[in-house]
Amino acid sequence: MSTTEAPYKAKLKDLPTQPGVYFYYDKNGKIIYIGKAKVLKNRVKSYFTGTPDSPKTARLIARIWDLQTLVTRTEVEALLTEANLIKQHRPRFNIDLRDDKTFPYIRITNEDYPQVFVARNIVKDGSIYYGPYTNVKGLRAALTVIKRIFTIRSCNYRMDDESVAAKKVQLCLDYHIGKCDGPCQGLISKAQYAEMIRRVEDFLKGRTDPVDDYLDARMQSAAENMEYEQAARHRDQLEAVRSYVSRQRLKTSDFEDRDVLGVARQDNLTCGILIRIRAGKLIGKEQFRFRGTEDEELPTILSRMITRVYEDASFIPREILVPDEIADIDMIHAWLKDVSGVKINFVIPQIGEKKTLLDLADRNAELVLKDWALEQAQRVEIVPKMVRSLQEDLNLSAPPRRIEGFDISHLGGTETVASLVCFIDGKPAKREYRKFQIKTVDGIDDFASMKEVIHRRYTRVKTEGLSEPDLILIDGGKGQLSAAIGALERIGMAHIPILGLAKRLEEVFLPGESLSLGIPKTSGSIILLRRIRDEAHRFAITFQRNRRGKAMVHSALDDIEGIGQSRRVALITYFRSLKNIKNASVEEIAHVPGISLTMATRIKEGLS
Repeated sequence: MSTTEAPYKAKLKDLPTQPGVYFYYDKNGKIIYIGKAKVLKNRVKSYFTGTPDSPKTARLIARIWDLQTLVTRTEVEALLTEANLIKQHRPRFNIDLRDDKTFPYIRITNEDYPQVFVARNIVKDGSIYYGPYTNVKGLRAALTVIKRIFTIRSCNYRMDDESVAAKKVQLCLDYHIGKCDGPCQGLISKAQYAEMIRRVEDFLKGRTDPVDDYLDARMQSAAENMEYEQAARHRDQLEAVRSYVSRQRLKTSDFEDRDVLGVARQDNLTCGILIRIRAGKLIGKEQFRFRGTEDEELPTILSRMITRVYEDASFIPREILVPDEIADIDMIHAWLKDVSGVKINFVIPQIGEKKTLLDLADRNAELVLKDWALEQAQRVEIVPKMVRSLQEDLNLSAPPRRIEGFDISHLGGTETVASLVCFIDGKPAKREYRKFQIKTVDGIDDFASMKEVIHRRYTRVKTEGLSEPDLILIDGGKGQLSAAIGALERIGMAHIPILGLAKRLEEVFLPGESLSLGIPKTSGSIILLRRIRDEAHRFAITFQRNRRGKAMVHSALDDIEGIGQSRRVALITYFRSLKNIKNASVEEIAHVPGISLTMATRIKEGLS
């Protein structure tokens, strides 16, 4: 096999036939796509036979350099593994779920006397989670009503039978104002508290009628026993439940539990809406935003959305209304049955009340999409004043919204490195920063070093179809600028605007101009350029120092016979610095685990 041949080609011959997950990597070892398969061998090979089914797939195949597979026990396990890995790595060619921050849940802890509170991270300790909620306002409203209705403890003590019996925790203010029943002192039994938690779960599932009946019965009982304060308290709780229910205006005639998924699409943006209906009442609406869906079919988007919505759900209704068929439906069915214990039916309604519900979800999705598209358009139109000023001062045809800045750093001609920083709309985009080790230059030669790094960077931009900058900033004067221009010309990228910013007088040099531009030092243009130049310098210096420190540690310790990775780490961990090792006595060095007296003597002599 040729040394330049992509490694994935050899691996195509020995792919496993089990279900699992596959990973595609680019030349830099970065994951660019994650997929699942019932049969890994068939699915992976399908990418490399025939014509790509979309432009997006064609772009993906052109960038695949290597592949890996992960075998799973079942197709369902492959489905869940794929979903988790996509959230973790966010590969470039997968559908990107925007707002994929950790959505909040309502958590009911796994304790004798559970707590109920908002949580963003799921802990696998037996706790029950309701959500996720993308509408945080709705979540807070539900939790407020729950706290008004139920006397759930608000403290975060860990309570068990032993601690309650010992009365280790004192009654707090919540008990004295009637917001807690005092489980810390054993004033409410575990069975009574568990019954209250069951009511909370009914409420979160949208089943408010049992809660209404429960509170009404307690109010009547308290009134009959002439416990009027208690009766008034239950009356207020009952009013809170009925007020909350009255705000859920939509009702269905069959009073069933179901979810409704609506979708709206525009170019590469897709919005999904989930409407939760419980006992015939609308109890919540969640929204999801997807990017990179322009070449994706609706069944694939629905599959991704369903996986995201229900992966941590504590309750799944038996019926889900959807606008289209669902990709990998067998996997989805099997997974949801494992989770819920019952078969989940996906229905594509054509007429009647269910079709009306689906249309409602679609209209809501269209409204969210319209707002999102407007937000994106406004973001494109808003250009900071400094960027506008730079466009005018440099006489550019368009505002330089993406600026890439370069700097060279070395120590006496050794450990030479370069930095690339990227500013978008005048702000640092740190995910776009890059570091370079200079490979072809010996000694002090900033011009040659700049030429190398510009050639390497924009050769890659050209071959991989990466985003071109609107302006390149070189840290230096006419010499560094000329070197960079020469590199751009050789690779056919000389059309990109470029300038040099000299350190001494903050002078701006343009290609072909012998004199610097007369831009005032207080102008927004110079302030922005200086900010980018200083950030490139900081980034380069930090990288250079890190490399220098590693080189010093290597030359001082690794060249001593018998010092390997583990002993070097032990020495640095114990003494904290190379200087402290040098100043230590042989006996002190011998105190380090794994260092004998003989080795300590050798280290002392080697460092001396």
